[in-house]
Amino acid sequence: MAGAAATAIVGGGGALLGLGVQAEHLNLARDGNRLPATFSKGGTAALVLATGLSSPSRRSSGLFKQEGLRRRNGGHRSTADSSFQKSLQLRASATAVPAVTAKPAEPWQGAALKPLAASLLIGVVLWYIPAPTGVAKNAWQLLAIFLATIVGIITQPLPLGAVALMGLGACVLTRTLTFAAAFSAFGDPIPWLIALAFFFARGFIKTGLGNRVAYQFVALFGKTSLGLGYSLVFSEALLAPAIPSVSARAGGIFLPLVKALCLACGSNVGDGTEEKLGAWLMLTCFQTSVISSAMFLTGMAANPLSVNLAAGAIGQTIGWTDWAVAALVPGMVSLLVVPLFLYLIYPPTIKSSPDAPKLAKERLEKMGPMTKNEIIMGVTLVGTVGLWIFGGVLKVDAVTSAILGLSVLLITGVVTWKECLAESVAWDTLTWFAALIAMAGYLNKYGLIAWFSQTVVKVVGGLGLSWQLSFGILVLLYFYSHYFFASGAAHIGAMFTAFLSVATALGTPPLFGALVLSFLSNLMGGITHYGIGSAPVFYGANYVPLSKWWGYGFIVSVVNIIIWLGLGGIWWKMLGLL
Repeated sequence: MAGAAATAIVGGGGALLGLGVQAEHLNLARDGNRLPATFSKGGTAALVLATGLSSPSRRSSGLFKQEGLRRRNGGHRSTADSSFQKSLQLRASATAVPAVTAKPAEPWQGAALKPLAASLLIGVVLWYIPAPTGVAKNAWQLLAIFLATIVGIITQPLPLGAVALMGLGACVLTRTLTFAAAFSAFGDPIPWLIALAFFFARGFIKTGLGNRVAYQFVALFGKTSLGLGYSLVFSEALLAPAIPSVSARAGGIFLPLVKALCLACGSNVGDGTEEKLGAWLMLTCFQTSVISSAMFLTGMAANPLSVNLAAGAIGQTIGWTDWAVAALVPGMVSLLVVPLFLYLIYPPTIKSSPDAPKLAKERLEKMGPMTKNEIIMGVTLVGTVGLWIFGGVLKVDAVTSAILGLSVLLITGVVTWKECLAESVAWDTLTWFAALIAMAGYLNKYGLIAWFSQTVVKVVGGLGLSWQLSFGILVLLYFYSHYFFASGAAHIGAMFTAFLSVATALGTPPLFGALVLSFLSNLMGGITHYGIGSAPVFYGANYVPLSKWWGYGFIVSVVNIIIWLGLGGIWWKMLGLL
């Protein structure tokens, strides 16, 4: 009997040894993610075979022997037998093959297919529509690609930069534009000035100077959001006659400040707090930047072009004072009305904060004196603004001034190049804005804009209307055709002379017509996110969705037209222009 028991134990030990080897092999294979087929499919059979329990007869024989041993030990299992059973259970659990669970399907990370299909459909349909008489085939094809790109930018099947890059690719692929022509606007200074503005904003916020200035503004004007907005609006208007680049004013000075104010008030991008303050403030500062540009001859870089073209068309010169006086009343009214109007139709959720000035003063005290990096940032910013103001005398343009300023920040370590590379919004904006400038520029070079201007002139001139109605139609067509332009200078150069000449021929007072078209050449920049240099700056902050940006842009454009042509008309009559 003892021999039988010993045999059972030895047999069990052999089986256990075999099981241990197999289990160890299984564990190694499983840990290495290279499980053999015998264990991935037939693991249970292999386990049974290894323990000597591969058939019913063996299972029965083994159970009977164990039962006999248990009876001989007074109904209790032997220690060896019990240990064996425990070891067997442990080894068996170690060899259990986990259930293979199917990996969840990865979410689609490509383009939104419906918006992509819509933009492609518009481009393809327009491509195959025969070009009107007087329009070159390549001009019509470029228009098809341009409109498809604009629809893609509005519906956003992909990020804006990707959509614009695909548009340029389509131009090159179809040989509508050469590669050099398609990417020519990447050498234009305006997109680079806008990108550099984002780098300045990074340093402004990173050093803490942005917070310091923002708290100062809140301490002075922060009892209400509306008061805070007006303080920024009139600060920008005061700088407008001194800094002729609206891109420089918006991007280099006010974007960093507005972003710092938003962050200080707890209004951030991407966490659902955009409408606490940031959305209204960004849209307000943008829409009023086009008004301040319209108020002064030196408020936008393209304004002198309007003056030169007007002198050639009507033989009269518009002086700096003539421009400022004519724009004073409608401009001031627009600066007062537009922020309040946006406050009513697109209000911030934070409307009043009586304790904000006190809190801002406490934060300023906690910040202590200015740090070394804040001082460097402040001096660099003041120096850059000084070059923007006196750049004409020193023969240093705005983008060169900005590059010099950024160079100082990089050399001193206030901003690092790695941080500039990480500023993805800057590079995205540079890409899509340059792409639109290139396509819009070649629409003009290919003669499409000239054809459009001549067609409008013939149609309006042939209606036989009074000069007032004819001029009203011309003004609206001139204004809203800006959807096809990514540059005020390009629009002025392409259409100003033709429209002014026809308006004058139909009886419009020459100086009045020239001034109105000059003012509108600034105000029309507010209808899109690419129509004027300040547009991509403020839109790029990502506080306002594109659909709302365009929607409110159109609404505000109507308000501005009513103010400038209605109230402005009364003022101009008082000045003797009518």
